Amino acid sequence: MIYLVEDDNSIRELVIYTLQTTGLQAKGFACAKDFWEEMKMELPELVLLDIMLPDEDGLTILKKLREAAQTSRLPVMMLTAKGTEYDKVVGLDSGADDYLPKPFGMMELVARIRALLRRAEPEKKTGGYQVGPICVDLNKHSVQVNGEPVALTFKEFELLCFLMDNEGIVLTRDQLLSKIWGYDFDGETRTVDVHIRTLRQKLGPASCYIETIRGVGYKMEEIG
Repeated sequence: MIYLVEDDNSIRELVIYTLQTTGLQAKGFACAKDFWEEMKMELPELVLLDIMLPDEDGLTILKKLREAAQTSRLPVMMLTAKGTEYDKVVGLDSGADDYLPKPFGMMELVARIRALLRRAEPEKKTGGYQVGPICVDLNKHSVQVNGEPVALTFKEFELLCFLMDNEGIVLTRDQLLSKIWGYDFDGETRTVDVHIRTLRQKLGPASCYIETIRGVGYKMEEIG
């Protein structure tokens, strides 16, 4: 089930119709109040959020979703008329997994939604990773630093796992975009930088294990 919070009736109805005709279950809400009421009944697989809403803006909704344990890794895509680079960075920096400015094509929206849903599927690999004080348990989908739990969004979790799985290897921004986002992200490598920054903030004292390779990308490596 996909939830869309959008106060424009025509956009909301078109998006819901498109999702349903492409085999995706979806519900639309004109305001945050209705959305939160439905969240008490059923948690969705993915949320589409407009920023400008009549009662509670999309960034506030996003912040609440990320702070709650049940929805901290719930895939969220921002759909908004605000399309400047600054607005995109603010949305992604606040924990959004993708950002699609209006007007947008319905087929592009569906493609991005399917990519997000694929990324959100449970890991098939068992076991985990450890680099320095960072421990990842793939079975429990959990991360610890020095034995303390670290709450990550699912995109941050995927990014960390990919870096740890390729320990010592320099990964370009394009490689990270292709692997973690699952499609061509229009060269918006800034998205990778934003997620690396928030990941480092959450890793705290272990952030130094993610090394920036100037002009290329990133790598994770034990500090000898």
